[in-house]
Amino acid sequence: MDILYLQHVPFETPRTILDWARERGHRIKGVHLYQGDPLPQETPDFLVIMGGPMSVHDQEEYPWLAAEKDYVRGMLAREIPILGVCLGAQLLAEALRARVEKNPVKEIGWFPVQLREAALEHPWFRDFPREFPAFHWHGETFSLPEGALHLASSEACVNQAFLWKDRVLALQFHLEMTPEGAEDLLRHSASDLVPGPYVQSPEEIRGKPEFYELTRSLLFRLLDRMAGL
Repeated sequence: MDILYLQHVPFETPRTILDWARERGHRIKGVHLYQGDPLPQETPDFLVIMGGPMSVHDQEEYPWLAAEKDYVRGMLAREIPILGVCLGAQLLAEALRARVEKNPVKEIGWFPVQLREAALEHPWFRDFPREFPAFHWHGETFSLPEGALHLASSEACVNQAFLWKDRVLALQFHLEMTPEGAEDLLRHSASDLVPGPYVQSPEEIRGKPEFYELTRSLLFRLLDRMAGL
């Protein structure tokens, strides 16, 4: 399988998605939009859209966002499996004509995500726990596209995940996170750590090896099921 990922900043990489692809013997390559990589003409078998500190509305500051949005709409039309993470989830929502706007509060750190009944009844999530810890780093959220299945919520953010046409998965949270990735965010996005009810301190974010082990396991299950389409 040929997997393509879109990366928006140097420090938000696919992390354990790369581990999964290599362990499963898939080919994976990235388009690093922040350094001017061109978007490919060929259609991948699987598209992954990563996170980033910018908003989907920041096209003036990041002109490559316009081309990326056109590309994402084209990939949606080609009916391949697509995973969007954080900013990637918001790009998918916007491409599907849903709103992306500020969340009532910032959500940064490890907070529980609750799966909705619709998710627990879906084959992709049938053996997932009803609630699990997930890594968050966002100040915006999306509304649900028309026809999307609402999958998950948290106390701070109602729309944490959706599934569209059983092949497009949007996750506001980061199952792919690693300790190194968290340190990169703490270093490069420290200005986001303003006081708030759902903003943890660096000390609260660090550690948690059992959380990384669990989210890695959940992500591998999801990717296996997506790749089996």
